[in-house]
Amino acid sequence: MTKRIMFTGGSGKAGRHVVQYLVEHGCQVLNIDTKPLDNPKVRTLITDITDSGQVFNALSSYMGLHEFDPSLRAQPVDAVVHFAAIPRIMITPDNEVFRINAMGTYNVIEAAVKLGIRKVIIASSETTYGLVFANEPRNPTHFPLDEDYDVDPMDSYALSKIVNEKTARAFALRSGADIYALRIGNVIEPHEYSLFPKWFADPGFRKRIAWSYIDARDLGQITLRAIEKDGLGYQVFNAANDDTSSDLPTAELLRRFYPGVPVRAELGEYETLLSNHKARGMLGFRPEHSWRKYVKIA
Repeated sequence: MTKRIMFTGGSGKAGRHVVQYLVEHGCQVLNIDTKPLDNPKVRTLITDITDSGQVFNALSSYMGLHEFDPSLRAQPVDAVVHFAAIPRIMITPDNEVFRINAMGTYNVIEAAVKLGIRKVIIASSETTYGLVFANEPRNPTHFPLDEDYDVDPMDSYALSKIVNEKTARAFALRSGADIYALRIGNVIEPHEYSLFPKWFADPGFRKRIAWSYIDARDLGQITLRAIEKDGLGYQVFNAANDDTSSDLPTAELLRRFYPGVPVRAELGEYETLLSNHKARGMLGFRPEHSWRKYVKIA
């Protein structure tokens, strides 16, 4: 059966790939964004997510492609996927990052729940672990970084994502809806594998993100698996590929760049430090696009 998906932020770097993945797997998608998406199978509804009235209206709108379709009546929505956000620090002032991300997420989740939509997927971030946008480089309390880690960032972007996770949990508790947060690693589009050799030559460059990454198509897969997996209530899942984005073994990366940081689990030779074990176990996530399929090692 076709899944009807309201998708905020589908015009962004990650969103457009996830939208395409959902469409290719039989979903009907309405893109809710401030900019159009160049996808002939998806209509964009220009919406400001910081305006609660616009969000309520958008999530109860007709999802088809054309104003001359035989019927323009809204139909039941299976899920809301919320990716719309200021995507990092240093684009807008910090208070604006926090305002848009935190208030926008509140508005989207509130509208979804009050409209009776029983599945919401929100984009959280690897930055919540506090390494990426710290004022100076800092060590985590331990590796691997998993969903039980005591997240402790200092920046406005990651703080907004933690607030969003708490918002999701509160609405899941009050409504009984399934609301899952994906802590998304560094998103890699297919053309960006050309950057990997440069990163291999400077392995310390990606230390702040613990060398994590998620192929944009695999992000589509984990999003669809989250849409299809019911009954989990509120959950947080890391969204990362199985391996690091370095050609060095994981143990070597830890020895060079994080000496003395406790390692609390046995790690594979090239295993990601942003653990995806929970997503693999609970959602059946199986990444298909390792960089090793696309990058030749000299």
